[in-house]
Amino acid sequence: MSSVDLTYQIGLTLLDGVGDVLAKNLVAYCGSAEQVFKTSKAQLEKIPGIGTYTSSAIQKSKSVLERAQQEVDFINENRIQALFFTDEKFPQRLKNCSDSPVMLYYKGNADLNTEKIVAVVGTRTPSAYGKEMTEKFISDLANSGCLVVSGLAYGIDITAHKSSLDNGLSTVGVLAHGLDRVYPSVHSNYATKMISQGGLLTEFMSDTNPDKENFPKRNRIVAGMCDALVVVESKRGGGSLITATIANSYNKDIFAFPGRAGEVLSEGCNGLIKSNRANLIESTADLMYIMNWNQEVKKKKTNQIPLLLKLSAEEQSIVKAFENKSQLHVDEICYATNFPISKTSGHLLQLEFSNVIKSLPGKIYQLNR
Repeated sequence: MSSVDLTYQIGLTLLDGVGDVLAKNLVAYCGSAEQVFKTSKAQLEKIPGIGTYTSSAIQKSKSVLERAQQEVDFINENRIQALFFTDEKFPQRLKNCSDSPVMLYYKGNADLNTEKIVAVVGTRTPSAYGKEMTEKFISDLANSGCLVVSGLAYGIDITAHKSSLDNGLSTVGVLAHGLDRVYPSVHSNYATKMISQGGLLTEFMSDTNPDKENFPKRNRIVAGMCDALVVVESKRGGGSLITATIANSYNKDIFAFPGRAGEVLSEGCNGLIKSNRANLIESTADLMYIMNWNQEVKKKKTNQIPLLLKLSAEEQSIVKAFENKSQLHVDEICYATNFPISKTSGHLLQLEFSNVIKSLPGKIYQLNR
């Protein structure tokens, strides 16, 4: 990617009145980030959601592009990967979420589209039980090949990151600020190790402070890029429950460790389980079973796609996604077909009713051949 392209892509995220959804809309209509800035005011105003104020802001974008160029220089100097939402390396699970970021900044070596991703979250003031359960859970994941994601915060987050490092698992910390700092600073040593055994990821540019409003935005990235979200210990109104709520809206699998009745730090997890918003787990084995991760996918022999004559064009697209695999996760199907999760889920349900596919645990689907 050229520095010019990157400047326009970053500039798009800085436009006043343009959020993630509208920015993607602009790119879809104009063809690229650069063309957004080069499209006439009259043409911009024909795009749904673009009014006089926003079109004027785009036209008067000199200072925006100057700031974007400063960020490009920072990226180049610090060997940071800038991932635009159309890039192949952008986390595809996250891309399927309607409010996903337009741009991510990444420093590390982990594959953000690896086969299995688990997010682990919880209170910043865990009990000895909470720390012990986190360490045991991560230790038992050691040979699973999972990527562990969390928020590098105090408590359960840093315990998950540290345990991952100790057990040879790649781990990515999602930040609520730019990559020019680490917050909290006492976690800097762990953050440095994670760059060579996982990575640090953020949607925020350099010089961005870890302000309060940034943390819910950080949480949606944690929720969106994982297959399974595990809540270890949380108060009733804890930030982890915000992440769980977001993950639920993204159709993710949510898990919670139960705690003792009446304990403040158990109220959040127990509430998630009691309201059927999370699966109760007591061990890593429970998660592996529910996610269908402890079954080896058999290599296809001469897999034959069923006759598609009675299927709609969109249903045929979904079935054809199984040409090279016998089983697919719903996120893989969304990626292969470029359908949003809502449309994909509807078609999958219809295909299941027609006995074309079979639903397995962990949002895995198998083609009936």
